[in-house]
Amino acid sequence: MEKEEASIATACRTVLLAAEPYAKVKAARAVARAWRRGRLAHRFDAAMPDRPARPAAPELLPPNRMPKRGKAGSERSRIALLHALAHIEFGAIDLAFDMAGRFGAEMPRAFIDDWIGVGADEAIHFALLDRRLRALGSHYGALPAHDGLWAAATATAHDVAARLAVVPMVLEARGLDVTPTTVAAFERGGDPRAAAILMRIYRDEIRHVAAGTRWFGFACESLGLDPVPHWHALVRRHFHGAVKPPFNDSARGEAGLSRDYYGGLAASEFR
Repeated sequence: MEKEEASIATACRTVLLAAEPYAKVKAARAVARAWRRGRLAHRFDAAMPDRPARPAAPELLPPNRMPKRGKAGSERSRIALLHALAHIEFGAIDLAFDMAGRFGAEMPRAFIDDWIGVGADEAIHFALLDRRLRALGSHYGALPAHDGLWAAATATAHDVAARLAVVPMVLEARGLDVTPTTVAAFERGGDPRAAAILMRIYRDEIRHVAAGTRWFGFACESLGLDPVPHWHALVRRHFHGAVKPPFNDSARGEAGLSRDYYGGLAASEFR
């Protein structure tokens, strides 16, 4: 009897359940390669876990217990910032594969193409940041990390439009706002290698936000909803932070995320 071809849902679940960092990176890249080569069935026969597997380190803390990063510009503070960014990218691997595995059945095949590609990008980003940490005498897991990264996924597990509204269009878009300043800080601190890694991530994240914005528009059109007011409603309901300036209008605009979205919401919050 011929063996049944593995499904994309099972493959995404495998990534989410890989706990150790480089096991997750390896799984993410292998799934992306297999999907691209047509070796995974377009079938959704496995549920995504409520939470992804995590390694023993780093220790995960609530936001109010996170240690201060130290004096701005010091090597210690730069290592702490790189570690925080590596943790974000590590979590972003799971967010991308969860997006594809959880919502792919209700979306076009191109949606899966995009989010599997995003997940492969995030795996590379994590590996680059961890390699830089190791060159500086540290590594991912050496410092505690924020325990709130999966909260956005949990809050939006029921609704693809809500997930797209919060994860790429708020959280990743915020990265576009702050990365140029962070790059400049690493350049001033004498670490052009870290600055170059962050610039690579920045360019990739513009594409990721663009994918999120495009698929959010598709989801709204499918539901007969106006994207901008629906985005405002979803962000107010599911995102427990502030959408606040300064905004990188140029990068956001390149990603198709116009001020109609975030400008109106920020203005309503700060009147």
